[in-house]
Amino acid sequence: MILAPPTSRGQSVWLHVGTLLNGTSRTPGRDAHVVYRGDTILFVGPDGRTPPRDLLRPGQEKPDVSAPDATLLPGLIDAHAHLFLEGGELSPEKRATYLKQTPADLLLHARARLEKLVRLGIAGVRDAGDKDGVGLALSKICASDARPLMPYVESPGAAIYHQGRYGGFMGDALENYVSPDACVAARVAAGADRIKLIPTGIINFKRAQVTSEPQMNTEEIALLVAAAKARNRQTFAHASGDRGIDHVIAGGVDSVEHGFFIRDDQLARMRDQRTAWVPTFSPVQKQVEHAALMGWDKPVTANLREILERHATSLVRAHELGGIIIAGSDAGSVGVAHGYGLVEELELMERAGLSAITVINAATGVSAERFAYQEKLGKIAPGYRSRFILTEYSPLKTVANLRQPRVVVFDGAVFETELSTSDCGM
Repeated sequence: MILAPPTSRGQSVWLHVGTLLNGTSRTPGRDAHVVYRGDTILFVGPDGRTPPRDLLRPGQEKPDVSAPDATLLPGLIDAHAHLFLEGGELSPEKRATYLKQTPADLLLHARARLEKLVRLGIAGVRDAGDKDGVGLALSKICASDARPLMPYVESPGAAIYHQGRYGGFMGDALENYVSPDACVAARVAAGADRIKLIPTGIINFKRAQVTSEPQMNTEEIALLVAAAKARNRQTFAHASGDRGIDHVIAGGVDSVEHGFFIRDDQLARMRDQRTAWVPTFSPVQKQVEHAALMGWDKPVTANLREILERHATSLVRAHELGGIIIAGSDAGSVGVAHGYGLVEELELMERAGLSAITVINAATGVSAERFAYQEKLGKIAPGYRSRFILTEYSPLKTVANLRQPRVVVFDGAVFETELSTSDCGM
């Protein structure tokens, strides 16, 4: 296995690779040179362009690592994950017991996952909310001087939903506040990095549709979005079912999460408004893979497959229309493990019909650019953090090659790793 040297005493490292995926370009770079020092990339030169001497160590004449058969790509970003949940657990009883723990215990479990995520090549996580403050605590740890080895983490804190509707396990009801503005203000005061809305219910698998009425109308969503924008916060919305998605798009949210049963005209409107889509195939895919364990009979399993096929068609259509597609696994959902689940999500996006480089960009630079993370990650470019993956198994052939042995560089530290089923319990 190729092994990049760790940085020490502020010295630079010079890498030479055959293929460079910078996180946003639709064309891979070839014969690329990259120089980084500590946690910062100093130079990126595709097409054989070598670095200036003042960035190298005195007397250095050749790269520290020359790997003409290797690919360098940014560390991955999971743009939708619930860090307070145990992702790989399939048992409903065990999941219910897990959630009965104290917030302190839930935080302890979540913190234990963080270094593992780094070693798997996850450079950042956009947490999708919880009511117990786990995500907010992790975000504060990430921003602290005492930060341990962990990915970039941000969180909305508790999601906003309507009392008595879906979302109580991860949200704080809008009815607890005198106005939408006061609700958003409370989230921001608690430390929310962005604002999470739950305007719809979830899919009724037996009927293969969202059968509940949307919980929020367009006006209500627009008020919440305006309150967030006034406080310099982006918004993201759990939304499935075309009626609820209509409300979300018209309300002006920054991203639609899940988006099952989305229509082509809605995808076009999202493109025009620069509303991102995070399609999260994985939770429904897990219902298919474990149908017997979930108690689904053949008709329901057929419904699940039909939902996924329709979702795949919509994903390809979104790409054709020029929409902003961003990868998020919904890790923490039943069977969707943290870290491992993101690579599975990328495989599902590729299987749906996207090219490997489009999928990789969706999990790196496209995510970083649209969501404006507070740390510079997701791209291999000067000034960005030195968080990337070096592999001899080309992910351009298939993103499944991200399961293969590879080297992870994270802020100058170096790890040899591979994705295995032992990580499924994260």
